[in-house]
Amino acid sequence: MNHGMRLSMFNQFSRLKLLSIAETRFASVVCMLKRFVDVKIALQQMVISDRWSVYREVRDDSPTPTAQIVKDLILSDVWWDKVDFILRITTPIYEMIRITDTDTPCLHLVYEMWDSMIEKVKKVIYRYEGKQEDESSDLYSVIYDILIARWTKGNNPLHCLAHSLNPR
Repeated sequence: MNHGMRLSMFNQFSRLKLLSIAETRFASVVCMLKRFVDVKIALQQMVISDRWSVYREVRDDSPTPTAQIVKDLILSDVWWDKVDFILRITTPIYEMIRITDTDTPCLHLVYEMWDSMIEKVKKVIYRYEGKQEDESSDLYSVIYDILIARWTKGNNPLHCLAHSLNPR
């Protein structure tokens, strides 16, 4: 079975189309995961259909049972919970990138947006892990270090000046 046949099978169950997102676009993985959530029901219907069973049989000559792995993931509530968690963590980051990636003047807001974004990410992780604010989280520590490294790499005196000159 080729890509066209899989696409035809998917189109039978969904009005939305699968998108091809350029990897050079920021947050391409986040965009892809959001689209997966949008077409979740169609994907689940597809993998339990008779056409999927035929597809799986055609692919049985493959050394790895790819079709079965895909079916198991798409029908797994645990996997969808992980996708949801990833989206909840990345949404504040994605929103900040979208706001700053426009022609609208927002340089003076970067410091405040950055602090707010980190707090939102922390809340999501701590809520997911069932931890209190005063407890430590290994996952949050790793993500925090990544965010701070990125901030350090991209921060410049112009941000500070713009923030200082912002009339409130």
